[in-house]
Amino acid sequence: MFDISSMISRGSISLVSFSRVSLSRILISAGLLAQAAIVAIAMTIAMSGDASAQDRRQNAAGEFDFYVLSLSWSPSFCEEASERGNNGRGTQAQCGGRPFSFVVHGLWPQYDRGFPEYCQRPSPRLARNIMTSMLDLMPAPGLIFNEWDKHGTCSGLGQRAYFEAIRKARAAVKIPEEFLQISEPKTIAPADLEQAFIKVNPGLSSSAISVMCGGRRLSEVRICLSKDLQFRSCEEIDRRACRRDQVLMPPVRGG
Repeated sequence: MFDISSMISRGSISLVSFSRVSLSRILISAGLLAQAAIVAIAMTIAMSGDASAQDRRQNAAGEFDFYVLSLSWSPSFCEEASERGNNGRGTQAQCGGRPFSFVVHGLWPQYDRGFPEYCQRPSPRLARNIMTSMLDLMPAPGLIFNEWDKHGTCSGLGQRAYFEAIRKARAAVKIPEEFLQISEPKTIAPADLEQAFIKVNPGLSSSAISVMCGGRRLSEVRICLSKDLQFRSCEEIDRRACRRDQVLMPPVRGG
């Protein structure tokens, strides 16, 4: 004979087991859906953050908040170029026998968040006589042409006026004397390098200057200037500064 009570009991156990398995699957599915929702929300936030980082005036010539004057430590550039085997004509003017220390990398229009670039496509070809007139400050023809295409076209200035602004900006910044003729490798804290510039440039504050590094070497000193070329603070530029305790300044060639 069949024991009905036993069958019911076994059936009850099977139903319970089935319910447990189903519940587990439901919970797992719900968990995956929740994770997917979290990822989607995070991506949305990131995308909205990227959008907010782009200024509404993006790439409109002449519409920006301030300039960054970038001064490159030429001996670092030349050492890095040599290590890469880049000894072509593009580097010979800067890395030949002339003893360059800080040279102008560029004068860059900036927004308080972000920056414009290539504001005219195609950009008007830079006149060669203007290029050659800047070689004392920017000793690389390719660099000068690139700076006009990428940054100068965003200044709202004509070619000659833009490079005159570069010359005026460079004249507004005094290079500390101890960095003009470094004959031996020098190790320095970025904060001490900043203070050396601040000491000889009245009105320059630590919030208006940042030191950049490429690996262990000093790469650039960036100084923020208003549109009329007065020192001004720039928190975003300062946040990107080198975080190393010390940076190496290779010696000036021929110095």
